[in-house]
Amino acid sequence: MDWDNLRYFLELSRTKKLTAAARRLEVDYTTVSRRVQALEKSMGAQLFMRGATGYNLTEAGRILLPQAEAMESAFSAIEEASSQKSDNLSGQVRIGATEGYGSVMLAPQLAEFTQRYPNLGVDLLAVPRMVQLSRREADIVITLERPERGPFIITKLTDYVLKLYASASYLEQHSPIRRREDLREHAFVSYIDDLLYSKELLYLDEIGKPRHVALRSTSILAQQQATAAGAGIAILPSFSADADPRLRRVLSEQVEFTRTFWMLMPIELKDIARMKTTWNFLREMAHANQAHLLGVLDEG
Repeated sequence: MDWDNLRYFLELSRTKKLTAAARRLEVDYTTVSRRVQALEKSMGAQLFMRGATGYNLTEAGRILLPQAEAMESAFSAIEEASSQKSDNLSGQVRIGATEGYGSVMLAPQLAEFTQRYPNLGVDLLAVPRMVQLSRREADIVITLERPERGPFIITKLTDYVLKLYASASYLEQHSPIRRREDLREHAFVSYIDDLLYSKELLYLDEIGKPRHVALRSTSILAQQQATAAGAGIAILPSFSADADPRLRRVLSEQVEFTRTFWMLMPIELKDIARMKTTWNFLREMAHANQAHLLGVLDEG
């Protein structure tokens, strides 16, 4: 039996779609179809039935699945043993993350990671929405909400802090802000409520709705840029806003928000060397940057 054909079988069984399996394997969808057909011919049995939800396993396919997964685990162990050197780690890893954390924190960290492992390719999905593991949009996902169920490995990656920020010009041109009650008379920059992708982003509810939201955006980076240009006050992650010289903290000692990033990976990927290495690197980077993530200013 050709192990390579089994790889195609496994991906199609997990994604249920030729195009999704092809994307993960970095081949054309016709190659996936051809490989699966070759496997079915060698076994003398149909392994998939095509239905409304995609390709579903037949009884023969369900019998083969645990055996193929056992072979995959054995192969992964061999791959891991041979991948201890950086020049041996290869393949592709796709990481999904929130827009702010992905763009500000992960992008430079992953630049270092790809230099450390030059044969490894990394896709970074830094987007203002939830990246869905269940749809195979990514291999590893960093998200604001811990899923209640699912065949995932889940770990708390880190807490992070958000604070109120405004531009120096805005603060000079408007009434002083000395206490929380003063915020109601000021313009805010925030999210578009009906397009929020997580309840964890409902920051304004915690301080009371301001009278006027001057500008709304689905993008936290767009909010930061608008705030720096003087549009109003915004609740921004300190790991991003503190590095912007145009911004000033507002009521820093009185108003603070803490949120948590969770990291997830499908269970079946946990023994693949490149996934384990990437997972561990992301955890190490989050730990190394705790002060930055928690908004601790460097007084030096």
